[in-house]
Amino acid sequence: QVQLVESGGGSVQAGGSLRLSCTGSSGFTYTRMGWFRQAPGKEREGLAALDNYGTIRYADSVKGRFTISKDNAKDILYLQMNSLKPEDTALYYCAANCNSRGVYDLDPSSCNLWGRGTQVTVSS
Repeated sequence: QVQLVESGGGSVQAGGSLRLSCTGSSGFTYTRMGWFRQAPGKEREGLAALDNYGTIRYADSVKGRFTISKDNAKDILYLQMNSLKPEDTALYYCAANCNSRGVYDLDPSSCNLWGRGTQVTVSS
């Protein structure tokens, strides 16, 4: 079974940057992929997603600060996170095998392949 593995999380001060990476155990053949996060006591929320047709979507909360990209040659999905805020603290997940709602609506329920997450902690 294909597995997704996230990396790149850590602890940073507010205003700092991190780059998350997501790799697959058998490469990426997925049309739609995205990044999501879940903070303690909160629902999982969509942050950014893309498809193979050039569509990219961002949540308003991260627009202008986060950038999603995919290296097709290396089969790596990235999330560059700049200007991090304490409210960005959460467990960050990579997801794949999403339907169109997973991209256009950043709907977590629209993706059915998930990594285990990588923790991001932003201190003030």
